[in-house]
Amino acid sequence: MNRELREFRRLEQVCLEQAALSMDLTRSGLLKVADDCRIAAEAIEAQLPRGVFADAVQALKLALSAKARRH
Repeated sequence: MNRELREFRRLEQVCLEQAALSMDLTRSGLLKVADDCRIAAEAIEAQLPRGVFADAVQALKLALSAKARRH
């Protein structure tokens, strides 16, 4: 899964770089492909297990927001 994620991110970057150098129709097509790659990469990232640190940050955010609501 990480390999696919890296590949989509790499393709997104290549398309964005080429779009910066291209004209009209080619540019819009490359931007569309880059956007599709970004969406695919984000979907893969959403499926990745979260780390302990991310879970701790989320718990802290929830605790702080609950505390703020009480005051």
